[in-house]
Amino acid sequence: MTINAAVYKAGLAASAAGALIAVVGALMQATNVWHGGLVLGVTAFAIGAGFWPALRSYQFTLWIIAGFVAAMVYASELIIWGGFNITHKWIVFLVIQATMFSMGTKLTIQDFIDVAKMPWAVFVGTFCHFLIMPLLGFALTIMFDFPPEVAVGILLIGACPSGLSSTVMVYIANANLALAVSICAVSTLAATIMTPLWVNLLAGSLIDIKLMSMIMDVIKIVLIPIGAAILNDYLKSYASLRGRRIVQGLAALSACWLLFMAFGGWNSLFESASADAQMFAVVANFFAGGIIWSLFYNWLTQQKPKIQSYMPKVSMIGIIFFTTTAAAAGRDNLMQVGFLLCVAMLLHNLGGFSIGYLMSRFVFRMDVQSARTVAFEVGLQNGGMASGLAAAMGKLATVGLASAVMTPLGNVSGSLLANYWRKKDARAAKPAAQSSAAAEKPYSSEQTL
Repeated sequence: MTINAAVYKAGLAASAAGALIAVVGALMQATNVWHGGLVLGVTAFAIGAGFWPALRSYQFTLWIIAGFVAAMVYASELIIWGGFNITHKWIVFLVIQATMFSMGTKLTIQDFIDVAKMPWAVFVGTFCHFLIMPLLGFALTIMFDFPPEVAVGILLIGACPSGLSSTVMVYIANANLALAVSICAVSTLAATIMTPLWVNLLAGSLIDIKLMSMIMDVIKIVLIPIGAAILNDYLKSYASLRGRRIVQGLAALSACWLLFMAFGGWNSLFESASADAQMFAVVANFFAGGIIWSLFYNWLTQQKPKIQSYMPKVSMIGIIFFTTTAAAAGRDNLMQVGFLLCVAMLLHNLGGFSIGYLMSRFVFRMDVQSARTVAFEVGLQNGGMASGLAAAMGKLATVGLASAVMTPLGNVSGSLLANYWRKKDARAAKPAAQSSAAAEKPYSSEQTL
């Protein structure tokens, strides 16, 4: 028996035990017992589901659901550790940067070069994404009349770019993976401007939106970590000796700048400066840190190449973290609007799939595989980015609720749609293969009998 098989079986056994404990606890009306059994059951099942090959593509989704359930049951215990709140703004910033950097390592300079090979398709996907989802989110906030900050969360998730899960779903569905990567890359960069603009336009009347501050936050949590990942790709695949030395020089200057800031530079230059000057100085510090990190990561992967294979797991852990902490921080609010918010987010998600597919297929006349790709890139949002921006506003418990709900719902619906399309293609290919085999079968005199 392999190690994985043993782990899967242990997970299934623990899941069965958790389910039994939950049932017994519920019958005994022992809240602590059935709560513990429920969390054990769903968490262990997320581990054990890998035992069945058909469920392995759903394991990430099951982990998100497990985190969400745990957040609903143990809200304060999950976010308060020894009196310290793990949803503190700077912790969230570090986690979202790690998540975005790990996602960025799946993008390469070649991906952006490839955009030139299919500019129209990439434009259609990006255009549909930033048109359909913000406006659909706006329509839903009017339809359901949510509290202002919850409504802003819906508008925020609608204005975010596509994320990691969309590319995964495109791969499962046998759609146009190259197009998916290109749309993801372009929409992520475009989000630096498009996300704050849409939120300011649609949500400015609901809460106070500081447009320039939000743009700076997007630069810090999206553009800089993605840029650091692209710089690593340049160092790995394209940099000449002179180019590498230039990057090393910039890293040395960045290190000197950060040391200067740490040992009195901030106080002497920016302590009494305007809020805008301080904001730009913080962004400059993040840029400096991004250059240093990119060079260090490049060196690290040269020493330990296997590290690169762990980066997708880092991004998945980050997304699970944001889903869990946002749900835990906003549990009380979620208990009040949870059902309606789930309905609204499901409509948002399914509407993105449907309208994205129909527009790309019948308005822009794209082929079926590309239209499926656009559907996923439109319907699945970057929930981690939305949670990070909600935390930057100091409103993770309210503005962050929509992304906490949208992420598990989107992964479930996306997985179902991707597997449906994959199986549909397999069924369509089977008769064609049989017909081809019959046509190629050598003639035999026995066939005339």
